[in-house]
Amino acid sequence: QVQLVESGGGLVQAGGSLRLSCAASGRTFSSYVMGWFRQAPGKERSIVATINWTGGTTYYADSVKGRFTISRDNAKNTVYLQMNTLKPEDTAVYYCAASRASVVRTIAGAYDYWGQGTQVTVSS
Repeated sequence: QVQLVESGGGLVQAGGSLRLSCAASGRTFSSYVMGWFRQAPGKERSIVATINWTGGTTYYADSVKGRFTISRDNAKNTVYLQMNTLKPEDTAVYYCAASRASVVRTIAGAYDYWGQGTQVTVSS
């Protein structure tokens, strides 16, 4: 069992930055693929970024490439999402997720554990 707790969300003006953190419980954090998803009102949950257990492989949605960076610190059982040059369309609830898959996965159904979500609001 893995428990995930996100933090770092908030209200920011367009062009600003935020860093989300996701703290995981459990001794096997380093073996999980970790992902960040987001869900805006009336829309489906979609992948933002994902990272494999070593941190050597990452994937980003086209909409965030060049602006967002996913990273992980296995010693701290934490995964991060650095979000720069934020846009109003980035407004959503952001979820951290963990997958037992051996390679990065981009669909929500491939993830086994989810955090409660953190709200990110970008004002224009």
